[in-house]
Amino acid sequence: MQYRYFTRDNLKVSQLGFGCMRFPILNKDSGQIDEVKATEMLHYAIDNGVNYIDTAYPYHKGNSEVFVGNALKDGYREKIYLATKLPVWLTNSYEDFEKYLDEQLERLQTEYIDFYLLHTLSKKTWNKIKDLNVLHFLDEAKRKGKIKYAGFSFHDKVEVFKEIIDSYSWDFCQIQLNYMDRQYQAGLEGLKYAKEKSISVAIMEPIKGGKLSNPSKEIEEIWNRNDIKRTPSEWALRWLFNQEEISVVLSGMSTLDHVKENIKTASEGLSNSLTQKELSLIDEVTKVYTESIKVGCTACEYCLPCPQNVVIPDVFEYYNNLYVYGTEKESKNAYNRLIELEKDSSRCIECGACEETCPQHINIREQLKKADIVLRAK
Repeated sequence: MQYRYFTRDNLKVSQLGFGCMRFPILNKDSGQIDEVKATEMLHYAIDNGVNYIDTAYPYHKGNSEVFVGNALKDGYREKIYLATKLPVWLTNSYEDFEKYLDEQLERLQTEYIDFYLLHTLSKKTWNKIKDLNVLHFLDEAKRKGKIKYAGFSFHDKVEVFKEIIDSYSWDFCQIQLNYMDRQYQAGLEGLKYAKEKSISVAIMEPIKGGKLSNPSKEIEEIWNRNDIKRTPSEWALRWLFNQEEISVVLSGMSTLDHVKENIKTASEGLSNSLTQKELSLIDEVTKVYTESIKVGCTACEYCLPCPQNVVIPDVFEYYNNLYVYGTEKESKNAYNRLIELEKDSSRCIECGACEETCPQHINIREQLKKADIVLRAK
């Protein structure tokens, strides 16, 4: 296992972290963790050098923290750094911050959290909790010894990311990044900005929720042109390990085989180790994926709110994913949920308000019709 420095205290963390949101489950219910298999996976990872364990209040319908607390008994807690996240969307007062932290400490059966994050910050949630004095809460939680280091996970535009970064003496942050999301949300720009501020960075969704692990034949042929043969997941992880600004890459692993493969990759992937040929192949794969996109929507949300409540960026995301990553079942299931919520494309009355504000000049009305036809098809 390769290790990198984390926080200004230069803690040594494994460059592969274990994300505890995709454990194997029972009865197709994400709330029912297969504790036997999941414990085996977690213990194997720790025994083989993984020392960054990341969970959160809502993972596995609220059961991830409880499971992790049980799995870290018998000396495993002392071998790792434990990260979890404050569910900011549930907080409505200053007192709520400590209430949830105390509940999480109890769930995890620990006296302190090593790395505590404000979960899934966006401009809306940030403004809300900032007004509730959340930064003072973090200082107090550190003073009381309930948390060691404070950070946040992020889902919004890079401008919002920079605003949050500049607002506090953060120890670390967590962003979504992979070779397909270089300009998405915080992206590479945010990664470099955080490091310029001496704020360590953890990465989530390195394989884009598994989408990059099942490539088309065309993409497989590109990968096979390399002298060293690698799995698609390994390519995705190696691209991130190649970035020296990254401290830890979190992978939500679902099988023991995933754990073993990723540990092997993390034992070999060094920063600045990919050759120019390998980087060119990754760029070529990125180009193939990108050219499969049907609608050039950047999810800027200028089109929202829609007078008919159509969640336009979501519709286009499901539509694009179906063609780019072959997620037919997942995209159609997600679209069916929009239909149930009465937020699907069929609600469009073609008023054109969205097209007037779209900076990409997308023919939104026509594309919504096409998406509806494809996503409704049996």
